[in-house]
Amino acid sequence: MPATTTDQLLYQIALTLIPGVGAVNARKLLGHAGSAEALFREKKSSLSKIHGVGDFIIGSLANYKEQLERAEKEIQFIERNKVKTYFFTDDDYPFRLKQCADCPVLIYSLGTADLDSKYIVSVVGTRKATDYGTEMCQTIIKGLADLGVLIVSGLAYGIDTSAHRFALDVSLPTVGVLAHGLDRIYPRTNTQLAQSMLQNGGLVTEFMSRTEPDRENFPMRNRIIAGLADATIVIEAGSKGGALITADIANSYSRDVFAVPGRVSDSYSEGCNNLVKTNRAALVQKAEDIMYIMGWDKETTKRKPVQQKLFLQLEPDQEIIVNILKQSEECSIDKLSIESQLTPTKVAAVLLSLEFEGIIRSLPGKMYKLSMS
Repeated sequence: MPATTTDQLLYQIALTLIPGVGAVNARKLLGHAGSAEALFREKKSSLSKIHGVGDFIIGSLANYKEQLERAEKEIQFIERNKVKTYFFTDDDYPFRLKQCADCPVLIYSLGTADLDSKYIVSVVGTRKATDYGTEMCQTIIKGLADLGVLIVSGLAYGIDTSAHRFALDVSLPTVGVLAHGLDRIYPRTNTQLAQSMLQNGGLVTEFMSRTEPDRENFPMRNRIIAGLADATIVIEAGSKGGALITADIANSYSRDVFAVPGRVSDSYSEGCNNLVKTNRAALVQKAEDIMYIMGWDKETTKRKPVQQKLFLQLEPDQEIIVNILKQSEECSIDKLSIESQLTPTKVAAVLLSLEFEGIIRSLPGKMYKLSMS
């Protein structure tokens, strides 16, 4: 439990159990009270002033004994199994996920994975993978091996299972996002695979122990798969299914989406082909395509830097962004927004002005770096 006391965690877990309090309302409530513990001690009259928070939620917050009792049992499970927890307001909450408006308030994690790895890719696809899909999955992941990319998927049958296995085969860390608690593995046939992933990667979920893999949980976990990553790769998908839902979510987060094309007559590639046809995904045939578009291609010839002004007279916001970029080889708008505490809109405006002055340059994949770095 990173930098979180047991008392804090008790109320954080309890908050996730309050009926009607989803990700959006939780942000409003926490923004008002400052912490989960303070929220439960807030007066009804004060809570009633929060826009969008109705009497039902306020009443539930006033009668939280049952939620605290359940939270106490969950803490016992967490301590017994050395589960890591990340609350939305924690500094070490995964920064990519934190930028998603509907990100989980609290996530649970097992394993060794760095959820803020430099490069993170989600791989999704059909549960009934063909030989073609499996081979393409292996080819792409093998091609990403030298970059040390963290591979994220859903530990389901088919492409998910292949993605995790191939990642381990080339010593890449891999994380499975679960639609249930950490006290079980679904499907059970992936139990041994999950154990191996704990040694080089891990498991992540927003669901407490004793949560069954109910059907409605899977679309919810898909937003975590999309939100944790810089890019989502769809390898084989029919006209409907969870992989396409994940791709749509990734697009809504302004993350890059890639799709492996297939034969026009192949029903297992219908979803991928349609993503490309409707400009919702870039066509990808090999890892190098992804690396180039994302600006991760180590072989790309460095462009000659634009001549900077000898004496820079930066505005305060410009100076903040430049100082952050001095500490990093490259940064996304999301990361710059978090570290600068400026809004994404403001960061975008500052970046544009710095680019016009030749101080920074933009890279593929919506990344930025100093022109002289």
